[in-house]
Amino acid sequence: MHPEQDARLHRARRPHRSGSGDVRRGRRAAGGPLARGARPDLRAAGRRTGRRPYGPGAAGRGHRVRGHRAVHRTQDPAHRGGGRAVDVSAGQIVVAVGGRPVVPGPVVEAGLPYETSDTVMRIDAPPRHLAILGGGYIAAELADVFAETGSSVTIVEKEEHLLGEQDETVRERFTDLVRSRYELRLSRELTAVGGRPGALRLTLDDGSTVESDMLLVAVGRLPNSDRLNLRAAGIATHDDGRVIVDRHQRTTAEGVFALGDICSPVALKHVANREAEVVVHNLRHPDDLIAADHELVPAAVFTRPQIASVGATEQDCRDRGLDYLVGTAGYGDVAYGWAMEDTTGFCKVLAEPGTGRLLGAHIMGPQAPTLIQSLVLAATLGIDATTLAKSPYWIHPALTEVVENALLDLDL
Repeated sequence: MHPEQDARLHRARRPHRSGSGDVRRGRRAAGGPLARGARPDLRAAGRRTGRRPYGPGAAGRGHRVRGHRAVHRTQDPAHRGGGRAVDVSAGQIVVAVGGRPVVPGPVVEAGLPYETSDTVMRIDAPPRHLAILGGGYIAAELADVFAETGSSVTIVEKEEHLLGEQDETVRERFTDLVRSRYELRLSRELTAVGGRPGALRLTLDDGSTVESDMLLVAVGRLPNSDRLNLRAAGIATHDDGRVIVDRHQRTTAEGVFALGDICSPVALKHVANREAEVVVHNLRHPDDLIAADHELVPAAVFTRPQIASVGATEQDCRDRGLDYLVGTAGYGDVAYGWAMEDTTGFCKVLAEPGTGRLLGAHIMGPQAPTLIQSLVLAATLGIDATTLAKSPYWIHPALTEVVENALLDLDL
C-alpha cells in the first residue's frame, strides 16, 4: 500500500488481527475477553498501533514547492513557530505528501459529522449502526472490522457488486457471501445527508433512506498535489492530480523526486516501499539509476474471506482481446480445505494458450495473500503454468495444493 494508505489501512486492520489492539472475535490483546455487550475501545487500539492523524490537511499541510529545489513551508499555528514561514533548500528534494479521502458533495454540504479511513480508528467506541458510503476494498475491510466489534453495517455502493475492480468471479461471490453480514444498498447513490449528530439519515437516489448513528465515507482518495504550488517549481501533473514521474521516480523538475500516493499509479504500501527504495538508491547513485516496475503488482483485501490477486482479470483479457484459458480449483477439493470445511474458497488462474504464460491469478479464501505469492513469483520471473505446476513438489496436505490444482486445470 502507499504511505497514506499504509497508516490508514494497515493500522486500521491491525485491531482486526491478533496482536496489539486486537478486538477480533470480541477479545482484546490485553485484558482478555470482552464482557457480553461491552464495546471495544478503538481509540486505545489506535494508540497502541502508533497511529498518527492523516486528516485533510495533515499530509502536506502548508507545504509549498517554490522555485528550484527549495521548499517554502508554513507551519500549522498549533505547532511550534506559531504559523511562521520556513524556507528549506536542498540539492535534492523528495515529494511524498500522500493523499486524502474524497468526500462527496452531499456529505460536505450537510455539515454533519462523518468519518473517513483516516479518522475512524480514533473513535472512542464502535457505533451501534455504521453506514458506509463506498464499496471498494477500504469499505470492505472496515465493514469487516466494525461488524466484528458488534456494529450493524449498511453499505451504500453505486455499482451492482462490491469490490468492483476485482475479477468478476471474485466480486460476484464476495458480494453474495457478505449479504448475510451487512445490509447492502447496491446500484444506489447518495443524494443528501440529514438528521443530527448521532442520528443521521442518508437519502439515496431512489428515495429510500438509511438511518445510522455514524457515517463512514470510503469512496476513494486523491493526491495532495492541489495543496502544493507545484507549477512554481516546474513539476507537472497528470489530469487526476498525480505528479508525473519517470521510471526512476524523477519529476519534471531537476533534482526533485516523488513517491507514494502523490504520484503512483498503484496506490499500495508495498509499491510505495519499492518506490522509496528506488528513490533512496537514485539519490545516492545518480550515475547508476534503477527503476520502479509497476507491471505486475499483487494486491490483497483483508476481509472474511480474504482476497488476493495479481495481473489481469478475466474482464481485462476480454477488453484487450486476448486469447486466454481459465483454470480453477476450490479449497474444498484439496485435503486441507476439506478439513477446514471450506465451501467457498477458490483459486482462479488465467494463462495464454500454447505458451502457458500466466496472465493473472485470483484467490478468495483463508490465507489468500500468502497463497498468491507463488503465482506472483512465476508471473514476474516468466515461469509458465505447466512448469510451475509440474516441476516443483507441492506439499501434501498443504493448502497450496489449491494453487497446483488450478494450474493443472488449465487446458494446456
